[in-house]
Amino acid sequence: MGTHSIDPAGARDVWSTATARNGLLHFIDICLRGAGQVMFQNNPLTGLLFFIGVFWGAHAAGMPAVAWGAVVGTIVGTVTAWCLNAPRENINMGLHGYNGVLVGCALPTFFAPTPLLWAYIVIGSVFSTILMMAFTHMLRTWKISAMTGPFVFTTWFLMLAAYNFANIRITGLPHPTIAIQPPASELYGLDLLQFLRACLTGISQVFLINNVATGLLFLAGLAVASLWAAVFAFFGSALAVGTALLLGAGTSSILAGLFQFSAVLTAVGLGTTFYHPNWRVIGYAVLGAIFTVIAQGALNVVLNTYGIPTLTFPFVIAAWIFLLPNLDLPPERIRDKSVSGVRGQGSNHAS
Repeated sequence: MGTHSIDPAGARDVWSTATARNGLLHFIDICLRGAGQVMFQNNPLTGLLFFIGVFWGAHAAGMPAVAWGAVVGTIVGTVTAWCLNAPRENINMGLHGYNGVLVGCALPTFFAPTPLLWAYIVIGSVFSTILMMAFTHMLRTWKISAMTGPFVFTTWFLMLAAYNFANIRITGLPHPTIAIQPPASELYGLDLLQFLRACLTGISQVFLINNVATGLLFLAGLAVASLWAAVFAFFGSALAVGTALLLGAGTSSILAGLFQFSAVLTAVGLGTTFYHPNWRVIGYAVLGAIFTVIAQGALNVVLNTYGIPTLTFPFVIAAWIFLLPNLDLPPERIRDKSVSGVRGQGSNHAS
């Protein structure tokens, strides 16, 4: 009896043909790529696995609005870009969907899922796309991209505004406080199982999800687009765990992934997106990830006084700082048409 194997390239060709012929499938493809672009991957299967991970983690936490917010965010962000005549190539790569995905995950995490919250998500997703276009234009001069900056600034504005609007019910924002060092009871070592859990939750927290299975699904999503991306994501999270433990961060926060998620993005970005992996690039990504953990701690102190979380701003700061020198780390730094200032780095992993 003969055996049959699945040809991934053939499956991609079938999907590409189907999306070219069907407008609805084409739009679904763009939205899936938008989810994948959160971690730099221009791949619809990656985006699908990311959405599955988000739905799994959100429903496990009893917060389904987080998952549906992600769907609404990517749809609204993408449609907004189309209405504003953003470059069609960037839309097709999902570059105007990923900030909306994160806005849609973040707002239901910190606010009660009232009808008004969904209007807030729509407004935030629209604004994140406009801000993405503004960042793209502004940053083109320095040959760096917006990263998740539009998501961060949009969500901060909406969070701060909520303190003045009684009809936006705050449920999860940190209480404004002056930061103090963690007590001794919060400083303890991790066994191997806890270490692995912390690494995986660090990956899942990129989408504001605290769930080990979600972290595994995100790793699988990265691997189908780029095995190197999956390796650097886990490596970045593990390095952040070790750095945070060494510096004396609160262990419960580490177990929840709160010191790792930005370092995950920094490691993937520097290690596989802006540069091709080699030993020098690995060293540079290590420095970037360590700096991201320190930036996380510093920004926690500043932003806790205002009652808002850092979101992925430690990653944004680290990525900008480590890319602005425009270093030549052989193999040659990835320079494609995406370096026009848009976050098109994921185009190097296109399906």
